[in-house]
Amino acid sequence: MLVSLTSTTPDATDLGFLLHKHPDRVRSVDVGFGRAHVFYPQASPQRCTATLFVEVDPIALSRGQHGRRSSGLEPYVNDRPYAASSLLSVALGRLYRTAMSGTCEARPELVEQPLDLEVDLPVVPVRGGEPMLRRLFEPLGYEVEFAPIALDERFPAWGDSRYFSVRLSGRHRVRHTLEHLFVLLPVLDDRKHYWIDQNEIDKLLRRGGDWLGSHPESELISRRYLRFGQFAREALSRLADVGEDTDSLDEQQDEIEQAAERPISLREQRLASVLAAVRAVGGGRVVDLGCGEGRLLQRLVSEPSVTEVLGVDVSVGALERAERHLLPDEMSERRRERISLLQGALTYTDDRLCGFDAATVVEVIEHIDSERLGAFADVVFGHASPASVVLTTPNREYNANFANVGPTGLRHGDHRFEWTRDEFAAWAQGIEDRFGYGFEISGIGHPDPVCGSPTQMAVFRRRAEPDAPNPVSQI
Repeated sequence: MLVSLTSTTPDATDLGFLLHKHPDRVRSVDVGFGRAHVFYPQASPQRCTATLFVEVDPIALSRGQHGRRSSGLEPYVNDRPYAASSLLSVALGRLYRTAMSGTCEARPELVEQPLDLEVDLPVVPVRGGEPMLRRLFEPLGYEVEFAPIALDERFPAWGDSRYFSVRLSGRHRVRHTLEHLFVLLPVLDDRKHYWIDQNEIDKLLRRGGDWLGSHPESELISRRYLRFGQFAREALSRLADVGEDTDSLDEQQDEIEQAAERPISLREQRLASVLAAVRAVGGGRVVDLGCGEGRLLQRLVSEPSVTEVLGVDVSVGALERAERHLLPDEMSERRRERISLLQGALTYTDDRLCGFDAATVVEVIEHIDSERLGAFADVVFGHASPASVVLTTPNREYNANFANVGPTGLRHGDHRFEWTRDEFAAWAQGIEDRFGYGFEISGIGHPDPVCGSPTQMAVFRRRAEPDAPNPVSQI
């Protein structure tokens, strides 16, 4: 099962930037029902071809279809490994998601540039034959070339199969061509190989919203793509609403503005404040110490001023969850190369933490035993010694505002301590005295007039000529 996309617009190798796949490398990912690979059979300024090849495991696919029963050998002997279908559409969405979204960090001007493109599909099941191919693709501006595939070349009298070899050519934006294939491959086959639910409507409208409403076969496409009449009717109704009622658009805008005015969670405010602090100190190479499940990492890797990101956590499980949240398979190659994860403790010296421009420590130190805080300071400020450290921790005084915590309790069962504002300032002063870092403290979250803000943040900056710190203890 494969599909090839070729650009003949000089410089044709610009296709690699738009697809976020380097011509000199093979990109492979697990797609659940097998493995998908992207490679370039040719890459020259005159002609560049990217091929998506999907290896389907029909046995594993059949065994994963819980609740479905089939008789005979059909679940194990079928056309899924060989013919373009909804499974190929899934692989397109997985490997080219960033390209379909219209994102190209390296060359943003290419996104809206139409290219002379060719799409080759060696084996495509087409319910409706030649007329269906033309009905679906010619209104979108493609020239359609095809050849029916014989049931068996040794027996011409048996006639042709329902499969075609198809070539599409036209001048299109790459993201639009990918969207056309994503939606129309399942329509040609008129069969879905995975569970269909309400979410499929949103998927269809997201990938077809720019062109499906004006397509003369929008009803057929919606019906075949969604399979169920009630889903198709809802999709068509939503398509018909777009652009028809300016009052409804105004109402939608009002809803968006109201949503923007709703209170932002403390966690979101904290992450935004830390990111702003990283930006203010100049970004560069950033290490997130105690990165947990990667919520801050997601923001750091998208920040233009940050050139490299390292996430560090003592928990292997947290790092695995962080990798899932980061969705590396859906990142551009350039962005993926900027981020890495590392298992390590923050109370033991580690040379891999040295040489960074900034370190972030978000809601971490309160999980460290008080007697180990000296070791933590030695590791971060003494050994790793980044130019800047952005550190947050709860303000214990604010706990009086929480009915289930109170002024003498702790916010989390794993917290070893929580500091008042004076205690945090005293600790920060100790860092300045010992390691030569100046600091500024600010609050995060809506402040209480008596108790201050719920979170307190310190931004430490290493002085150009720091006072000589005490020797770092050997931990």
